[in-house]
Amino acid sequence: MTRTALAAIDAFLEYLRTRQFADETRRVRGTFLTEYLEHAQNAEKDPLAPLSAAELMELPRVHAWLEDAAAGRTRRRNTLSGPSARAADASSRVRIITYNVFAEYLGTPWRLEVPPNATGEHLDPDEAEQLVRRLAVERRGARAAVAVRTAALAALVAETGSTIAELAQLTTDDVQLHHKPPRILLPHGPQPLSPATARVLGRWLRQRAGIIATSLQGTDPGHLWIPTEPGRPREGEDSPPPGLRPAAVRTLHSAHRRLVLDLLGRPVRPNALRTDG
Repeated sequence: MTRTALAAIDAFLEYLRTRQFADETRRVRGTFLTEYLEHAQNAEKDPLAPLSAAELMELPRVHAWLEDAAAGRTRRRNTLSGPSARAADASSRVRIITYNVFAEYLGTPWRLEVPPNATGEHLDPDEAEQLVRRLAVERRGARAAVAVRTAALAALVAETGSTIAELAQLTTDDVQLHHKPPRILLPHGPQPLSPATARVLGRWLRQRAGIIATSLQGTDPGHLWIPTEPGRPREGEDSPPPGLRPAAVRTLHSAHRRLVLDLLGRPVRPNALRTDG
C-alpha cells in the first residue's frame, strides 16, 4: 500500500458516495479521518512529509490520536465545559468505528474494540443507516406497508433532524422526488434527500397509493402518513377507511417501537436516529 494517507481518505469518501451513504455519514467519517491524519502528521519529525496509508493505520498512531481526542486536545472549538473538557464518550466511540471501517476498506489488519453504547439513546450514523435499511427489507411478521412506512419515517427523522410530530403534518405535495435532487418541503424550507432516503420514501408512496386506491377508490386526501388498516370506530360511526384521516402520532411511534424492538432486541426512540450534532 504505497498511496498517501490523504489520497486514501479521499478515495474512501468517494467510495462512500458511490455506495450512496448518507451525507452526514460521509461528513462524520471525513471529519474524524482528517483529524486523525493531522494529528499523525503533527507528531512526525517532518510534519510536511506525507504519510502512507499503511503508516497512518499503525496502532501506536491511532492510540495516540484517541488518547488526545478523548482528553479534548484535538478540539477546534470551545465547549460549555471549557476548552480542556474531555470529549464525550459517544464521539470517542464514533472515532473508533471510523478507524475500523476505514481499516476494513484499506485491508489493513488491525481493528479496535468498540465500547458499548453508554446511553442507549444514540446511534452513530452507520448504525442509524443500517437500522433504516433493515426496517425497509425485513418484515418479521409485520405487514409490509407498516414496515415500509416506518422505514421511510425513520429515514426522514435521521436525515432531517425533525421529530415524528413535525413530520406527521406533511402532505404528499411536500414530497418532491422528481426534483433534482429529490427534496422534501419542511416548515423551515426545502431539504434535499439522499438517494437512499428518496428510494424508501418512494416505496412508501407506492404502498400508500395502493391503500388509497383500494379503500377510497382513488380519492386522495393528501396526508403523507396514513393508517394501513381501518381505524377504530368512534361512537355511532363506522370504522374510517385507511387514508381518510392521517395516521396519529401515537400510531407512528407505536409502529416504530414494535419493529425496532423486534429487530434490535432493545427499544430505540426515533430521535436516537438523528444525525445532528
